[in-house]
Amino acid sequence: MPAVPPAGRRERKRQQVRDQLYAAALRLFVSQGYEATTMDQIAETADVARATVFNHFSQKVGFLEEWGVRRRARVNEILGSQRAEDLPVGDRLRRYLKEMADLNVVSRAETTVLMDASARYGRLLQDPSLETELARIVEQGQRRGEVRADVDCEQAGQLLAACYFTTILRWIRTEPAPFDLQQRLAGALGIILRGLLVDEAA
Repeated sequence: MPAVPPAGRRERKRQQVRDQLYAAALRLFVSQGYEATTMDQIAETADVARATVFNHFSQKVGFLEEWGVRRRARVNEILGSQRAEDLPVGDRLRRYLKEMADLNVVSRAETTVLMDASARYGRLLQDPSLETELARIVEQGQRRGEVRADVDCEQAGQLLAACYFTTILRWIRTEPAPFDLQQRLAGALGIILRGLLVDEAA
C-alpha cells in the first residue's frame, strides 16, 4: 500500500479537530445556552488548547455559521442520493424543504438554541447561502420551461429562504411545537409555487 501523503494526513487531522470543536460547542450550546458558553469552555470540553479553538473558529458566531453549512450539506447529500435533481422543480423544492424540516424536527432542542442564536447574533437573514441554493433550483426549473419566464429567480430564492426562516423561528418560539413544521412549510411553498410555475394549479 502506498504511503498516504503527509498533506493528506494533516488535512484529515485538522478536520478531526474541527469536528471535535464543533461537537463540543453544540453540546454546550444545547445544555447551557449560546450566550453562557465561552470559547474557553469549548476548548476544555474538546480537550484542546484555547488557541486551537481560535485557529478554527475566530469567533463564537462561526459555530452558528458552520451549523448552517452542515445542515444544507446534509440535505444536499440526501437529495443527491435520491437523484432529486431529476424531479420537476415543484417536487424538488418540496423535497428540499421536507428534508430540512425533518432535520429540525429530529433535533428540535438543537434547532431551538442554534436558530435563535443565529437570529440574535449571527447573519441568519443576511447570509445569502440558502437563498442562492433555492434560487439555483428555481433557475434550473425556468430553463426547463417549468417556471414562468418573467420570474426573477434571485428574488424567488430570497422569498423562499425568508419563508423558511420565519417559519422555523415561529416553530421554535414555544414548547411544545405550535404546529407541524413539515406541513406548514409545504403549505407556504404551495402558495409561492402558484406564482412561480407555468402551471398555476401546481
